[in-house]
Amino acid sequence: MKGKKIGGIALAIGLSATVVLSGCQTTQTTADASKQPASTASNEVVNPPGVLPITKEKTTLKVMSRTSPNVENFATNEFTKWLEEKTNIHIEWDVATDPKQKLNISMASGDYPDVYLGFNIDPVQLSLYGKDGVFIPLNKLIDKYGVETKKMFAALPYTKELSTAADGNIYGMPSVNECFHCMHSTKLWINQKWLDALGLKMPTTTDEFYEVLKAFKTKDPNGNKKADELPFVGANIANSYIDTFLMEAFIDSDRNMQFLKDGKITAAYTQPEYKEGLKYINKLFKEGLIDPQSLTQDRNQLRKLGENPDAEILGVIAAQNPTVFNTQDGTRWKDYVAVPPLKGPKGVQASKYIPQGITTGSFVITNKAKNPEIALRLADFLYTEEATNRAVLGRPDLEWKTAGPNDIGINGKPAKYSVLGTSAPGAKNATWGQVGPSLRTNEWRLGQTADPKNPLEDILYKETLTKYEPYKPDPKKIIPTLNFTNEQTDEIANISKTIEDYRKETTARMIIGDMDIDKKWDEYLKNLDNMKLPRYLQIYQTAFDALKK
Repeated sequence: MKGKKIGGIALAIGLSATVVLSGCQTTQTTADASKQPASTASNEVVNPPGVLPITKEKTTLKVMSRTSPNVENFATNEFTKWLEEKTNIHIEWDVATDPKQKLNISMASGDYPDVYLGFNIDPVQLSLYGKDGVFIPLNKLIDKYGVETKKMFAALPYTKELSTAADGNIYGMPSVNECFHCMHSTKLWINQKWLDALGLKMPTTTDEFYEVLKAFKTKDPNGNKKADELPFVGANIANSYIDTFLMEAFIDSDRNMQFLKDGKITAAYTQPEYKEGLKYINKLFKEGLIDPQSLTQDRNQLRKLGENPDAEILGVIAAQNPTVFNTQDGTRWKDYVAVPPLKGPKGVQASKYIPQGITTGSFVITNKAKNPEIALRLADFLYTEEATNRAVLGRPDLEWKTAGPNDIGINGKPAKYSVLGTSAPGAKNATWGQVGPSLRTNEWRLGQTADPKNPLEDILYKETLTKYEPYKPDPKKIIPTLNFTNEQTDEIANISKTIEDYRKETTARMIIGDMDIDKKWDEYLKNLDNMKLPRYLQIYQTAFDALKK
């Protein structure tokens, strides 16, 4: 099957990683598959639910994965080895350097895998391709084989609710990460050493932030007598866009850049306040305070800047946490502290807030899978505490250990585990670097020992609690999770991709000065209208109004 096209562009799918099951290929066509539910008949190769190994004989799964700075080689990875030993499933890896492009090409060409692992495909696209029969419904497979999945759904009902499409089917297994600091994932990190060296205070307003950046650029805060400082840096990855944090000082909006205004769902990126925010960011860019690479570089390139061997050259970085741009095994990340939400010229000061700890579509089985039971059981096994510990933390007694009876967790309660500082610097090869499903509850996250030698999680918890939590939006202003019909889902998918691509391209041009903001603003709004933005908002409004009935 070929992916749906929008204006000649293949429909993009939000992602993180990919998997493909070998020995699971089938010549079944998409049309045929859409009429047939996933097999739940007895499979002689698969052991009963909950019994290990998963397969009675060695089975190979082809896995396409995104690159991760924390994974040296998925094929030789320690967690991969352990997983194969426990499950009897061998994985053949195909690692994509540009996973988004690879995903779109595979879907458009019809040469897609049996399973997409860790791609974090959003609900709209899950439903769209589920309806087309490309992604198979998992409900019956979960009923029969999902031992850990059913436990998770019972303990955390929202995980099932948010994984279920409007037609009642589950087309993707989620990754659960009730990460307190991730609920305020849009952060800036500032070099405290540089502030101290220049006698500067933490900026609290957009004007003060501008003055700090100017000082970072001109006053040699790293002391090497070179003009090598990069005052403000970001990347073309989630939570590192240079505009997201700064815009919250001009207009408060949710992750989809929407907000409630007098009971009406409104697009933030069409408002006068958004325009003023663009002008502010353009000012920073024109004065050389924003590194131009910020608009295009990936995470690996950002980390190379952070680990520049000659000197620290980064002043302020847009990132969820400091290990995005520095290695955790080093010491540089400890030089950075979080910048609280800045107060804008009209008094707006907000933290972008994501209330749920779930990422949808982390494990999606396609109609190419000959033995979907094997794939589902593998996903289900990843929710066990043992698999989660190894996939995320590493090997017991090497990268982590069970907490002692007197160890206290980040939340002040008895700890569950302690992270050890014995892993080699640079790329790690003990975990999957948070690629794919895992079950990290709030209790699990905060159950890490508050260890001064490994303080990252403790720091993230406290920085978020003190600097971002006080600025989270009023619950009455948050757009809740909405349910859409299949028809609405199709419309949203087709409209939103066109709008989002245009908005990102146009605002980037406005930021760098390639497009005059004042002269082109009306044309920008008109083009959004022509791209059916009013209809897009109407669909959301209809779904929102339905909640009140």
